[in-house]
Amino acid sequence: MRFLDANIFIYAYYRPKGTLGDKELHMKNLSKQIIERINKGTEEVMTTVVHLSEVANILKYRMSNDSLLELFLGLYSRKNVIIKSVLSEEYLLALELASEENMEPNDALALHFMRNEDIKEIYTFDTNFEKVSDIIKLPII
Repeated sequence: MRFLDANIFIYAYYRPKGTLGDKELHMKNLSKQIIERINKGTEEVMTTVVHLSEVANILKYRMSNDSLLELFLGLYSRKNVIIKSVLSEEYLLALELASEENMEPNDALALHFMRNEDIKEIYTFDTNFEKVSDIIKLPII
């Protein structure tokens, strides 16, 4: 199992107004491949409601409400996708971890859940995970 960060969804589904550069296009294609494996059920992932909220807050500008609801309901219906609730106390622990690891709070929340669930790999494009010694950041660009 791997943790699935919000930016994978955003790269896969966001439709920019302009043309993407080579790097961004490559990241979009990698994201689509990850999502395709999840949709086929060959990839088991975990995320949190907080990370899905990040996705919703970005994709609402480029997707219809019906498409966004379909995406989330599809995720909740998949046996290979685990979506964790987040307690206030867990977010507070993540804030402490964010300070220790010098990362954004929601990234620290992912790290908190990964460590609690003994997950060693994360799908993300956030480079701050590269400096966390017990975590492997995927995909490699």
